[in-house]
Amino acid sequence: KLSHAPEKQKRYAIMPPLLTFVARSSDGLPLVANTAPDFSQGVTQEHKNQAKDILRGLGGTAGASAKLSIDTTNNLIFHYLVRDTLVHLTLTERSYPKRLAFLYLDEIADAFLESLVNDHGESGWRTALATTARPYAFIKFDLIIQRRRKDFVDPTSRQNTTKLNEDLADIQSIMRKNINEVLDRGEKLENVGNISSNLVKESKKFKWGAKKLTWQAMVNQYGPVVAAGVFVVFVLYMKFFW
Repeated sequence: KLSHAPEKQKRYAIMPPLLTFVARSSDGLPLVANTAPDFSQGVTQEHKNQAKDILRGLGGTAGASAKLSIDTTNNLIFHYLVRDTLVHLTLTERSYPKRLAFLYLDEIADAFLESLVNDHGESGWRTALATTARPYAFIKFDLIIQRRRKDFVDPTSRQNTTKLNEDLADIQSIMRKNINEVLDRGEKLENVGNISSNLVKESKKFKWGAKKLTWQAMVNQYGPVVAAGVFVVFVLYMKFFW
């Protein structure tokens, strides 16, 4: 039994990022997604749906936090990073170091941007990103996510310990919320968007109705005068020129 203790301890130390998404920040369109195949027993379809809802909720939202941690079920937690018109989101166990999760997202963000520039150039990657209409259009980036995720499997490894010691980013200022609070805010924002859209439509209808009423009022006011003038001209024409 004693001989298996280190192996058991090492197994419990392995806690990779379980889900990874990269999406367009303007509308939450997922561009690539990855699941850790050997460690995703606690990841449910509900978690995947929550990830998509978070991304949609961020789409085009003014004042959204650039970094946020979101508690969810099964002792799991989402972390997201908004950078370069992209949202990078991951799901980890709650015990996974928060600082390391954001270091992972930083590396994913750097690698994805580098891939975009290599494929479309410095001046073309933003256009390629903005004009993409199909979800998961950048699925080939999945291989890069797999390689990066392997580097972050064990938080206690020498490589990751060094990363944690060298990172000077202030993570204490990163807010932490509950999944219900975030999704409820997303629903409210969506409702506000729908109300705004309906108000725009109604205002257009009102504008057209106001123009119609103005025209009718002008006809009612000046119509008889114009008709009388036409009649007088007609009578004079008949009398002197017919």
